[in-house]
Amino acid sequence: MSIALAPTGALSRPAGDALAAQRRTMLAFLVWGFSALMIGAAIGPLQALNYGGINAYPALAPVLQTYYQGLTIHGVLNAYIFTFFVTCGLLVYLPARELGLAPNMLLWRSCFGLMAAGTLMLLYAMFDNSSSVLWTFYPPLKGSPFFYFGMTLVVLGSLLPLPILLDMRARWKGRRPGEVTPLVTYMSTTTMLMWGLAGGGAAIELIVQLDPWSAGLVDTIDPIVGRTLFWWTGHPIVYFWLMPAYVSWYGLLSKQCGGKLVSDPMARLTFALLLVFSLPVGSHHQFTDPGFSPVWRGILTALTLSVALPSLITAFTIGLSLEYSGRLAGGRGVLGWFTALPWRNPSVAAQVLAMVTFIFGGATGIVNGSWELNNIVHNTTWIPGHFHITVGTASALTFMGVAFWMMPHLTGRRLLSRRLALAAAWLWFGGMSVFALGMHWAGLHGVPRRAWVSYLPQTVYDRLYGDAHFPLTMVAVGGVVLWLATFCFYVVFLGSLFTRRLSTPVPIPFAQAFGGAESYALDGGEPIGIVAHRHLSPLAKALEHLGLITAFTAVATAAAYVPIFWPFVHNITRAQGWSVW
Repeated sequence: MSIALAPTGALSRPAGDALAAQRRTMLAFLVWGFSALMIGAAIGPLQALNYGGINAYPALAPVLQTYYQGLTIHGVLNAYIFTFFVTCGLLVYLPARELGLAPNMLLWRSCFGLMAAGTLMLLYAMFDNSSSVLWTFYPPLKGSPFFYFGMTLVVLGSLLPLPILLDMRARWKGRRPGEVTPLVTYMSTTTMLMWGLAGGGAAIELIVQLDPWSAGLVDTIDPIVGRTLFWWTGHPIVYFWLMPAYVSWYGLLSKQCGGKLVSDPMARLTFALLLVFSLPVGSHHQFTDPGFSPVWRGILTALTLSVALPSLITAFTIGLSLEYSGRLAGGRGVLGWFTALPWRNPSVAAQVLAMVTFIFGGATGIVNGSWELNNIVHNTTWIPGHFHITVGTASALTFMGVAFWMMPHLTGRRLLSRRLALAAAWLWFGGMSVFALGMHWAGLHGVPRRAWVSYLPQTVYDRLYGDAHFPLTMVAVGGVVLWLATFCFYVVFLGSLFTRRLSTPVPIPFAQAFGGAESYALDGGEPIGIVAHRHLSPLAKALEHLGLITAFTAVATAAAYVPIFWPFVHNITRAQGWSVW
């Protein structure tokens, strides 16, 4: 089915020192990202207890003074710092190893340095209680200049993997003209092209609006322009969190399960569609904001539902790949293949559980994207419930699963405990499921999101939210279970930095696709000497034109946002800043 490449196309393996430098840098991204999650996840259950009527914040003063301070730290560290560091590490490291090329280490380290400096500024601004502006930092809520300049560094740093990937892809294609980009590199590059377009909204909001406003250079700010710029980035950022998980599901998981990816072209199509569909639809988060005509709300609803298509392709492609693996392992019957998967492998268990949870995340997302239904759930706990079974599970639990094989790969040390790692995965899955079900259910009772409800007198709390007592109890119980999961995970993660050394290196589990002519034979683990096929899939060849797809997406995004911004810039609102908490 495949042919060996001509000797002239062979790639040379990077020198041992260069590989060691890449591993150290990747480990730094991983440790910094998961350290942020450790702080953010430790605070998270306090928010869950809040909805259960337990106000733990007075006992935590002066470290944490208000619910809103804790919620800001939880959101910023989990949604931005954790995900950005893991993503910016993975999407450079994996393609570099797949292509057998050295990345631009100066740019990669600059990415780390900018985001690390930004993180320290954010931590200072949030822990001194000067910037309780929540993770969306909507103006006119106003925080410290350290918060906005720190966030600016994080956003700008997160864009640097894009030129690194474009450079590596260009060098690879220069040596192998006419071939399609290897799958993991294709998916990583598409993700960063999406983020390169999406990051413009947050960058403009921060540099043009928030930084000079917080520094006192201007006195007022336009909140609706700020919110619209935020959601230009804020919706596709969901895919900046999810697409790295998809990279692992498509590019690695099949190998970990003992099977193959059933369709390489479908993986490429999924990423190309996510690039196109994710950007023009961000303003559906503003269905309840003023200034949007009913016509635009209808258009945004239709565009938003289009994002379900690549999700459905993923569900069927990955589902079939897992079934193939399960049947190779002896699974029989309708669901026997599912139980035959290697559930004792904590990396596999975490990722498959993340996928199961994401099914419900996708379904509730359809509700959020519908104009009429959104009006019912918009300002309720339904929304953070959805958020926690998408980024909080599909992304976070997948990244945990990746860490379970990557830590031994990067450090050359064994995983501290596979059983404890499995316990972390199952507890996270169980705790998040109970928590999210409670949040969705309570949202249907009208319980508001982002509200310090436990601060209310008990009689008032009971009168307002007594009907939602059971789902709110589920929220609190789920939060406690997630605390246990976090403890188990970090015992394994941090302990694995100090275990005894392995006798043999752990390879990267690059998957091999079958059924598609552009499959790559990566069974050897380290993909030096890729084997390509003579006959490439027409779909894969068409999707290779990433420049054209990106240009089309840019035009579509401009077409979606120019009519939205036009009335805003002709009806400027000037608001003073507020520091409420």
